[in-house]
Amino acid sequence: MRTLIKNGTIVNADATTRADILIDGEQVALIGSDLDVSADRTIDASDRWVIPGAIDVHTHMELPFGGTFAKDTFETGTRAAAFGGTTTIVDFAVQPRGGSLRQGLDAWMEKAQGKAVIDYGFHMIVSDVRDDVLSEMDQLVDEGITSFKLFTAYPGVFFSDDGAIFRAMQQSATNGGLIMMHAENGLAIDVVAAEDVAAGHTDPYYHGTSRSPVLEGEATNRVIRLAEVAEAPVYIVHMSATDALNELRQARNEGLPAYAETCPQYLFLTLDDLGNGFEGAKFVCSPPLRPAEHAEELWKGLQTGDLQVVSTDHCPFDFHGQKDLGQGDFRKVPNGLPGVEDRVDLLHDGGVVAGRISPNRWVEVIATAPARMFGMPQKGTISVGADADVVIYNPNRTRTISAATHHMDVDYSCYEGREVQGKSETVLSRGRVIVDNDEFLGSPGDGRFLKRQRPNRG
Repeated sequence: MRTLIKNGTIVNADATTRADILIDGEQVALIGSDLDVSADRTIDASDRWVIPGAIDVHTHMELPFGGTFAKDTFETGTRAAAFGGTTTIVDFAVQPRGGSLRQGLDAWMEKAQGKAVIDYGFHMIVSDVRDDVLSEMDQLVDEGITSFKLFTAYPGVFFSDDGAIFRAMQQSATNGGLIMMHAENGLAIDVVAAEDVAAGHTDPYYHGTSRSPVLEGEATNRVIRLAEVAEAPVYIVHMSATDALNELRQARNEGLPAYAETCPQYLFLTLDDLGNGFEGAKFVCSPPLRPAEHAEELWKGLQTGDLQVVSTDHCPFDFHGQKDLGQGDFRKVPNGLPGVEDRVDLLHDGGVVAGRISPNRWVEVIATAPARMFGMPQKGTISVGADADVVIYNPNRTRTISAATHHMDVDYSCYEGREVQGKSETVLSRGRVIVDNDEFLGSPGDGRFLKRQRPNRG
């Protein structure tokens, strides 16, 4: 199948060009002005941007948490992602406590294979650092699982102490992998949260106030300094607070290989959303939403390049039947928000339309930088030889975000009623049209597992 995309404006991270694109099979074969070539199908992209398919390197499909499971499966979650212009995800496989990394990876492979509608890869959550697990890390890097997530939060569940984190970092320094860190001081947070509940402060709002931004900053500094001594790069996930961003800035000013992502919820939602009684449970995630001034600093971080990526941390739980497990105790509210479908449009509206970032920088943080940092050189760019993951994007079309119309399998939206400018109209995954004018044309199992290369730490 040969597809010709005519009359569009190609927006890559490094350039904007008026040109046609010929796709032959699964790859971009030719780019040029007024291409006169034969094709099986022609797509007119007049007055549209043609951008690389977006990449979300932080999702949690079917993640077990707090006695329940994240609502989206690999089928429903990747279909929603496709509607939002995302053509690749990297999810997190979880090592069972006392078990092996392989056990966790095999379980997540089974969840995804034959179900995902777009391409997918895996990071590995390391919940139990042992000698045999460190050796397994080397094996998995060779198999394309090149990044490993550890936590300074969630004692008794995912928490690793400094010694375990340091050993994992030493291992990644030799095997070429990348350590990803959830950086909050979970031990101190649990003390504050218990005191709140004992004092009768049980509403979701106290989830936000008990997880101080200072404790995110402290943990961020700590894991960066551990990585410095281990001579390893480190990537901070879902950065939410100025305190943490300042630690990252300091490290980068020193020339350390420290990187971070933020998420739409920290750019568009605030601590106030956790108010309004138990309705605030819809907005419970960790790190929590912060006061509005933190969002402005995060935007600055995106503008200056101190923040490299915007991912979602997509981890949806229904308000009715899942989030309400935390009635009477905010600590029992399942942590996580839906977002995989809305990221691209939110960043276009709040970033490009609002004048905060350029269209090229938008493409960089949603597609090109994730591909580069996480070992997917065939993704994240429209160039000859790249995978034909292509989105025909209408930068002028508006839509209203709502649970009534989204494709995520969750009963609410964090952005209910918000109007955004910009919409993915036609989405191609490796040359196949999978979304066209709000119609889904893909199939479960179309997505392939990505054996990722060692991360590019530049």
